[in-house]
Amino acid sequence: MKRTGLLIAALGLFLFAGVAQADWRPAKRLTWTAGYSREPEVAVDGSWVHVVWQDDTTGQNEIYYKKSTDGGATWSPTQRLTWTSGNSEYPAIAIDSSGYLHAVWDDATTGSYALYHKMSTDGGNTWQANKRLTLNSGGSFCPSLAAGPSNRLHLAWQDYNSGNGEIYYMRSTDGGATWTTSQRLTWNSGSSGYPSIGVGSSNNIHIIWEDDTPGNYEVYYKKSTDGGATWATSQRLSSTSGWSSYPVLAVGPFGNLHVVWGDGTPGNYEIYYRKGSNGGDSWAASRRLTWTSGISDNTSIAADSSGNVHVVWNDNTPGNNEISYKNSTDQGATWAATQRLTWNAGSSESPRIVIDPSANLHVVWSDSTPGKHDIYYKKFSK
Repeated sequence: MKRTGLLIAALGLFLFAGVAQADWRPAKRLTWTAGYSREPEVAVDGSWVHVVWQDDTTGQNEIYYKKSTDGGATWSPTQRLTWTSGNSEYPAIAIDSSGYLHAVWDDATTGSYALYHKMSTDGGNTWQANKRLTLNSGGSFCPSLAAGPSNRLHLAWQDYNSGNGEIYYMRSTDGGATWTTSQRLTWNSGSSGYPSIGVGSSNNIHIIWEDDTPGNYEVYYKKSTDGGATWATSQRLSSTSGWSSYPVLAVGPFGNLHVVWGDGTPGNYEIYYRKGSNGGDSWAASRRLTWTSGISDNTSIAADSSGNVHVVWNDNTPGNNEISYKNSTDQGATWAATQRLTWNAGSSESPRIVIDPSANLHVVWSDSTPGKHDIYYKKFSK
């Protein structure tokens, strides 16, 4: 699915908000499989950490799950969530206001990719049957899932039902029991894809994505102020000479939105950031966060309740892909120096970051150091 050459990360050893690098715990390997484990996603509920990913050990990709109930210290055995005849890929995970777990992924069993949903009401011990969410002939890909108040779930994805990549949306108001029909959010001459969705205060919904209508990929934004019933006009967030790709969104406190992406304008891919205020009504100028000789891309972002913002990405400056981290303690106004989180013989890719209620950071990624890709985990303790 992802265009090659746009992954990676790395840089030096610095301090994080006055706390030494040693407060990043050693990495833990979470999988030992014969196949490739990739595309991890992570969610937290108190001290419980939940991870989903895809693995092709069976000969095709299936979705797997693992959890920790002690803040990442120990981990449960791996659970396989899908048994299908087609590839199951690109999982997303969210936890609703009742503490129920929800996983969504795209699956090719029916011939074209469709989105499926699965939920657990007992903290991931058992999972209900798969539920098919889309019935489109063109294919539904790359879901992004967010949970809001009152057991509401919000789902965005890239869909080719119109013959062109467009962004679609649906929601559930009853914790995943039922879902609305799909809403098409974009009508563009180019391809719109890789959405990232977030829920703000008063159940405002925010979506960003990449779109190549201008001739190269740029970042776009759209919001709903009525829980997803209606949507405002799309806004273009980037205007550069290079590709602006794979944007991701974090909804912070005080009505702030935080967006990062990889941008090829400098001649190689670097990480850029833009802040929205007043619930996305106004946007500050874009800021470049990295200056490296390699490719910096494939970002993940999280914001805590105090407005601190945390970003991880891949960078191949060291010669192979490594994971890097950067943070802002003033709601994106200034940024600390970059920290390198991995020093591995293999390729460390696709990092994802979340913050628990105690402001601890949890990062997962896919790493080929064992000889093929497995899932790894690292924690920063506040």
